[in-house]
Amino acid sequence: MRERIGKFLKGDKVIWAVIIVLSLYSILAVYSSTGTLAYTQMGGNTTYYLLRHGVILSIGIIIIFVTHLIPYKYYSRLSQLFLFLAIPLLLLTLLLGTSLNQAARWLTLPGLGFTIQTSDFAKLALIMYVARVLSLKQHEIKSYKNAFIPIVIPVIIICMLILPANLSTAIILFATSLILMFIGRINMKHLLAFGGIGILVVAVFISSAILLDRKGRIGTWQHRIENFVVGEEEENYQVEQAKIAIATGGLFGKKPGKSIQRNFLPHPYSDFIYAIIIEEYGLFLGALPLLLAYLFLLFRAGVIVRKSIRTFPAFLSIGLAISIVFQAMINMAVAVNLLPVTGQTLPFVSMGGSSLLFTSISFGIILSVSRGAEKIELEEENEAA
Repeated sequence: MRERIGKFLKGDKVIWAVIIVLSLYSILAVYSSTGTLAYTQMGGNTTYYLLRHGVILSIGIIIIFVTHLIPYKYYSRLSQLFLFLAIPLLLLTLLLGTSLNQAARWLTLPGLGFTIQTSDFAKLALIMYVARVLSLKQHEIKSYKNAFIPIVIPVIIICMLILPANLSTAIILFATSLILMFIGRINMKHLLAFGGIGILVVAVFISSAILLDRKGRIGTWQHRIENFVVGEEEENYQVEQAKIAIATGGLFGKKPGKSIQRNFLPHPYSDFIYAIIIEEYGLFLGALPLLLAYLFLLFRAGVIVRKSIRTFPAFLSIGLAISIVFQAMINMAVAVNLLPVTGQTLPFVSMGGSSLLFTSISFGIILSVSRGAEKIELEEENEAA
């Protein structure tokens, strides 16, 4: 039985286990946390959101399976096409995108009613592209003109297009790109200067916007930061409800479906799903297993890097893993009030559409790289025998 599953599911088995664990938590937590939403939006039909999320999650798993069967070398070429598409899509989103909380983050597909968060696509495209350029420029990686500039220009363009509507995603993507460039041996002097300039640009942009206009999206950023520091008003209400959920969950939780704070906590099925999981499953069955699942993903990505004999798959897998884990850590930090509210979902756990599907593509690509590494390792063993 184990051998049959192994033949069917290629690649790193630990990462497959992580995907299964996250899927189980996702189904249980989304079903539990959407009760109030079902009563207000669907007339009490609590199975609607379970079925909807189950279908999206199933599509995500199919995407992982199909994507992990595609040899990783094809993703190098695709990264150029994806980056070419990402820039106009981000521009279109800024101009004509569906707005929520004064932020135009989504494009609604005509006739389908399905929305796509273009920043998720752009994040995937940029990481793939940075991995490609790093691998191609290794023979002149310390060069400012030939290696550094071709990488940072797309990073600047993509992050600046995401920044006005989604500050946290822009920061995550910028930080991931910096880490990936560090791993790729870009000149440290150039990296430090680029990182410092990035921080300065964000600070000047926010400061100028606050001085000129405290309304709109800038006002939302300011409001969240002030509430995090001072601890007052509406945004703090979310954090207080999350704290109550975590505190009452204790070591072993209230058991599945027994959450109380899901009725009071805004967005318990997305931004604050981690707090609901802790309330129902506790520290030992909820908080720690989820945290370890993401850390295992990062660790196994490191193992894949060590096994890879080529630079592109190594950079690609570790870049995507860092992006997923970084987002997960920020979501968890917000839930326990270590960071201001950001709106970041918990990857592959929170209820969602395009975010979950693009995370699925990332998982599939990582597994594709591990599958390629295992194939090479097996061939070497056969030759040695």
